[in-house]
Amino acid sequence: MTALPEAWAHLRFFDETYPSIARALDKEQRVILPPRDQVFAALHACAPQDVRVVILGQDPYPTPGHAHGFAFSVARDVRPLPRSLNNIFKELHDDIGDRPEHGDLRFWAAQGVLLLNDVLTVPSGVARGHRGLGWQALVPQVLDALADRPHAFVLWGNDARKHAPDLAGRGHLVLESVHPSPLSARRGFFGSRPFSKVNAWLTDQGQPAINWTTP
Repeated sequence: MTALPEAWAHLRFFDETYPSIARALDKEQRVILPPRDQVFAALHACAPQDVRVVILGQDPYPTPGHAHGFAFSVARDVRPLPRSLNNIFKELHDDIGDRPEHGDLRFWAAQGVLLLNDVLTVPSGVARGHRGLGWQALVPQVLDALADRPHAFVLWGNDARKHAPDLAGRGHLVLESVHPSPLSARRGFFGSRPFSKVNAWLTDQGQPAINWTTP
């Protein structure tokens, strides 16, 4: 059973688009990741009024046991870390000199970091396998719901970066780079220093910095 995120239920997506996605998922013969009760976990964790930072990726990890509804995050006991997350932690350490001891990033969400993917489900073992279901209608509506005040947006990968034009001119901080995947991280993710840049912007806005390293 997939519980809808009450604080975001006003988005048209949940009336206009999600019912057809849900029917497609009901018919899916493959294992769906993350588990259905975790699909909207990131939105459950961050109501619109609590969001300060958005980190946007492409779709969930396709490896069983990895995806749990928060972009780039895994459960505390997952070892080894997914390679994209390991690269994120490498950049985090290079940027601010430390990194978390595990890959569960829900402590970021608790501070107002919305960890969202452009597509919210994936068939087990088939990366990007649910790109045709219609999930891409959700993110633009989430971004519109956050237009009331400036936020920091971190867009990793081409799927995320395509939203940058819609964020321009609204007072937001918009940081773009290639995806942290091993296939692309050395083409501009490493050295991008997003974590210190976000914190510098937040403090300039009179907000507390994000604790990126200590749950």
